[in-house]
Amino acid sequence: MKKFLAMALAAVMVLALAACGSKNDTADDTGDAQDAQGGETQKLIVGFDAEFPPFGFIAADGTYDGFDLAMAKELCARLGWEYEAVAIDWNSKDAELSSGTINCIWNGFTYTGRENDYTFSDPYVDNSIVMVVKAGSGITSLADLAGKSVMAQAASSAVDAINENEDFKASLKEVVELGDYNMGFMDLAQGTVDAVAADLGVAQYQIANNDGDYVILDEPLSTEQYAIGFLKGNTELRDAVNAELLKMAEDGTMLEIAQKYVDQGLVLDSLCLIKK
Repeated sequence: MKKFLAMALAAVMVLALAACGSKNDTADDTGDAQDAQGGETQKLIVGFDAEFPPFGFIAADGTYDGFDLAMAKELCARLGWEYEAVAIDWNSKDAELSSGTINCIWNGFTYTGRENDYTFSDPYVDNSIVMVVKAGSGITSLADLAGKSVMAQAASSAVDAINENEDFKASLKEVVELGDYNMGFMDLAQGTVDAVAADLGVAQYQIANNDGDYVILDEPLSTEQYAIGFLKGNTELRDAVNAELLKMAEDGTMLEIAQKYVDQGLVLDSLCLIKK
């Protein structure tokens, strides 16, 4: 009987040890599974406007390109994260972020004036909203736009800048909101609108890539900064991205990437994280 009890006890001990070993193995397997399924391996899903060069656009070969996307891709590579770029309708950016279709907006996204609407990274680009007109139009200042038609992208910071400058807006004939700046510059070329309000980098890109003679007025409509926007309260993802963003600014990676987009209108002096 004692021999039987001893053998039973030994069996129980073996099973208990096996169970402990299985628990550890299971934890490791679960971790691997979570990595494969995106549980522990973070995935950065970047929402961007595919008609917003030099920050986000469709390249000649049909791939997604742009300074912000290149930055996001490099950041994910450095952190060992998965990366995905999702072209969105800019009007729907909040719905896309809230639904989880994307988990950040990284595409020339204006921080100024939206500080309390999202959880933001540190600002990384200084930007101005400027007016583009035809050379020889006789328009040389914002005051000269009185009674004129001005185009801006719908739901953009250019629209916000116009709305915030109430006296200026009241002086205009109309503000034409369109889906993207390609359409806006077509209207400017055809004389349907008298000016286009756009971010400085976007304005420079469009001038360089559109037939015609255009100039940017010396007087900006507003100044602002770009940052990466996350769903309000998502500080964990923001903090991880922001820490690596700062490292990229400090070690020269941000400048190296930016230099590739100068021909698309990116202004190197606008990189405010590098200035600090």
